[in-house]
Amino acid sequence: MAQKGILAGLPWWVKWIAIPVLVCVVFGSLIVSVLGVVIDVLFKALLLVALIGGLVFVVKKFTGSSSKGGDW
Repeated sequence: MAQKGILAGLPWWVKWIAIPVLVCVVFGSLIVSVLGVVIDVLFKALLLVALIGGLVFVVKKFTGSSSKGGDW
């Protein structure tokens, strides 16, 4: 008969409580570091989009009112 897996004979609390706790203890700092980098990159991307949008808005506002014609 084929085995179902390494965790087949263990109690439920080992599968659903003990193993996830051990993973969090061992890899917790790595997980937090990766999440921090992802959040930092997302924040910087949103900031870049907002700055570019603001720049385009300001340039269009001032160049649209000061120039009467002659688009390039």
